[in-house]
Amino acid sequence: MLKSKTFVKKTRAGGVMKIVREHYLRDDIWCGSEICAECKQESAVLQTDASIESDLCSYPHYVIPDTNVVLHQIDVLEDPVIRNVIILQTVLQEVRHRSAPVYKRLKDIIHEQEKHFYTFTNEHHRETFIEREPGESANDSNDRAIRVAAKWYSQHLKKAESEADGLKVVLLTNDQGNKQKAEESGLLVYRFEEYIKSLLGNPELVDRLALSNDDKHDITSSKVLFPEHLHLSRIQAGIKSGTFLQGTFRASRDNYLEATVFVQGEGEDSTEVLIQGLQNLNRAVYQDLVAVQLLPRSQWVAPSSVVLQDEGAAKDDNEEDKEEEDEEKSLRISAAAEAARKPTGQIVGIIKRNWRPFCGMLNLSQIKESTRHLFTPADRRIPRIRIETRQASTLAGQRIMVAIDGWPKHSRYPNGHFVRSLGNAGDKETEQEVLLLEHDIPHQAFSQAVLSFLPKMPWAITPEDMGRREDLRLLTVCSVDPPGCTDIDDALHCRELDNGNLEVGVHIADVSHFIRPGNAMDKEAASRGTTVYLCGKRIDMVPELLSSNLCSLRSNVERLAFSCIWEMNHKAEIIKTRFTKSVIKSKASLTYAEAQMMIDDSTKNDDITKSLRGLNKLAKVLKRKRIEKGALTLSSLEVRFHIDSETHDPIDLQTKELMETNSMVEEFMLLANISVARKIYDEFPDCAMLRKHPAPPPSNYDILLKAAKSKDVEIHTDSAKALADSLDVARVDGFPYFNTLLRILATRCMMQAVYFCSGMDSDFHHYGLASAIYTHFTSPIRRYADIIVHRLLAVAIAADSTYPDLMDKQKQSALSINLNYRHKMSQYAQRASVAFHTQLFFKSRGILNEEGFVLFVRKNAIIVLIPKFGLEGTVFFDAKDKAGPNLHFDEEGPTLKVEQHTFHIFDMVKVTISLDASNIQHQKIRMSLIEPVISGVSVPAPDVEPLAKKPKLDR
Repeated sequence: MLKSKTFVKKTRAGGVMKIVREHYLRDDIWCGSEICAECKQESAVLQTDASIESDLCSYPHYVIPDTNVVLHQIDVLEDPVIRNVIILQTVLQEVRHRSAPVYKRLKDIIHEQEKHFYTFTNEHHRETFIEREPGESANDSNDRAIRVAAKWYSQHLKKAESEADGLKVVLLTNDQGNKQKAEESGLLVYRFEEYIKSLLGNPELVDRLALSNDDKHDITSSKVLFPEHLHLSRIQAGIKSGTFLQGTFRASRDNYLEATVFVQGEGEDSTEVLIQGLQNLNRAVYQDLVAVQLLPRSQWVAPSSVVLQDEGAAKDDNEEDKEEEDEEKSLRISAAAEAARKPTGQIVGIIKRNWRPFCGMLNLSQIKESTRHLFTPADRRIPRIRIETRQASTLAGQRIMVAIDGWPKHSRYPNGHFVRSLGNAGDKETEQEVLLLEHDIPHQAFSQAVLSFLPKMPWAITPEDMGRREDLRLLTVCSVDPPGCTDIDDALHCRELDNGNLEVGVHIADVSHFIRPGNAMDKEAASRGTTVYLCGKRIDMVPELLSSNLCSLRSNVERLAFSCIWEMNHKAEIIKTRFTKSVIKSKASLTYAEAQMMIDDSTKNDDITKSLRGLNKLAKVLKRKRIEKGALTLSSLEVRFHIDSETHDPIDLQTKELMETNSMVEEFMLLANISVARKIYDEFPDCAMLRKHPAPPPSNYDILLKAAKSKDVEIHTDSAKALADSLDVARVDGFPYFNTLLRILATRCMMQAVYFCSGMDSDFHHYGLASAIYTHFTSPIRRYADIIVHRLLAVAIAADSTYPDLMDKQKQSALSINLNYRHKMSQYAQRASVAFHTQLFFKSRGILNEEGFVLFVRKNAIIVLIPKFGLEGTVFFDAKDKAGPNLHFDEEGPTLKVEQHTFHIFDMVKVTISLDASNIQHQKIRMSLIEPVISGVSVPAPDVEPLAKKPKLDR
């Protein structure tokens, strides 16, 4: 049966277009139930035995939730207890339009066979299709469609009741009007909350309920604490007229009464508006899209230097008012004294919430028998959340996840609900899970849909593959990587040609051969963006069969590669460049140390060693030329943990040593990346995926210039070359580590390098490498950007066919935004993993004394770098519970005078290092000053016991 659907749509030009769509109604849409003999379904989803222990529904039943139940109660629906649920097409489509994250979670549940969730296409079923009535709102029409489908199910299943022993259909809604109309139609209908509370065998589900609007007011006081948020239409009009600004809310980590709103202007321009005080922050949460109104210039303030953590015990709203007023006062006093005032504003409305489930811990209420408790998120930028739970005593000491439901104007804190427990705080597995969740790292196992696109094993290179590729299996190719590396992306060769020149090849794993555009594996890799390396764990971007086997360029096996081959003279000048898809057979998989030993061993003269020596010689020339052009050689201390093979705990911590071979590999990777960047930009000037590194604004260098000046060294920052040259000659007699410290500081001044699409930008320059153009080609196993670059290069040399998204600069630009986000989060997760393992290391060490250098000077503290461990920590000079020493901070230096001693940047100090585990959620490394000795400040050097026996190292 054919119906037509008509609707109108606004065109870009502002006109109105009428659209008529054909809508087919069918008789062969089945109900999905095992008990039904009438429907000719191949495999039923809904079970005959649909019983669940409930004091409302003592009979077997199927559940039909309406749209709002799915949108707000997805945490409950995901629980294994909730089974035999009918998801109507009307509900699925509305959820898809209103929330992409909830839609994805709902689709995942539907695919879980043991959940028995069945999708019923009610809008194409002859007996459940409804037409929208004149004057009926879309919402009312959808509610009616849900009631009609529920009615049909009730009647349809009645015919099969003899087998099902009184099986019924229950409609779940939180909408009072919908519930009333359903009852009038004779349907079995309950509020979602009352249904969940009736499940006697599963009381823990009640904790997961998102609060409905009726419940939200129970938890709040009658006193209005915050201004009303403006309606979206008022906000849009205000933004248009320029009264309000739209921006992203960025809460402060150090001060819960302060935040900034980042307002993106035209092109590269952007401004930051400072927000201070609870009223002005007005219930905005980190990363929300907000509307902000600037205050009159007379009310502008300076950012506060006060550190305020909102971590008092869980009290009543009214009890906290006085405390907060005092804190806000101290904030304003410090601000009033400053001259550096910034544009200051107040939040007038929320355009889009950016809430996610947050990891953290429960602060138990001081009131006995209370079910209301405060949850403290692990991320200090998120406010505490009030939740109701009956299992607080069980959850104390555990890491849990909580979602925010709302933040009424009467409530000091947002209201939320318990989602799930992650495990005991401090456990390695639990903390790793928190780290991944908090940094938004996709880490679930690859789905069957993704794995279905893997090649079937045993895999071998086919004659067709060989026919389309250059056979380079006889070349002396080898790979050089860190120890334990299994995802080998790159291999190299160097040989002398008959004409006296050298041929150098960089061979990169041909991942794009296995991952084809647009399939499930490609979409998953694009979403993940990068492989994430944590201490002792790797979260792959592509399944392990590819990353550690079929794509990995292991020795003595044939592998598909994408090769970049140069002819060079002995001055490392490029005579010819060519790119080809190839087949290689690596002759050796070496570590940096092994390769270095081969180069240095004068008795060795085999083909691999000759190749390595040739590469090393050319690499030194390439590096010298690069540095002459103005490339920066910066420094950051990378640490390496030695892990106990049985307990997997860190037992030794060292900074990584870099060898000549590290530099050798790096030089040829840089050269390949630059060569490929030029090629793909020449061929595709509008859609090449490139990478740029913006020059830092001059103000970024302030701290570097002050640090150098304090030691009478001059640094020039007007260009990358000027900076590189002045760093090269920066020396202080009797202070050999000075240059390294200066380079570490220079690294902190740099901007983040980013991916971009060439058709959407005009500035391509890479500041750090002093290169006019750059991209990433050499690591496709672990970076998705490289896969896109491989595809562009393959099209450029006619080795593969193109596809629409590859040539679409808007799509490429959107993709690069996601890749930049994933790379940034991956770096943060790696740092957090190093910090956690450093804490584990010091937990078993007690108190250590070490020498270090002052890296930064603050108003009440010095930040100290311990080179031996690559560790930074803070020595505070003020204590909350006792009178502190006399402090005088000079911003010009910057210097900090503590009693009679003055600290400068790069001063050598001796400190104790220990782990402060008093706050289990925010454990930190504590440092105390030993030398210089300052009366009332320094601590005596502790006796450090030697370790009883050297534990075995798993290297």
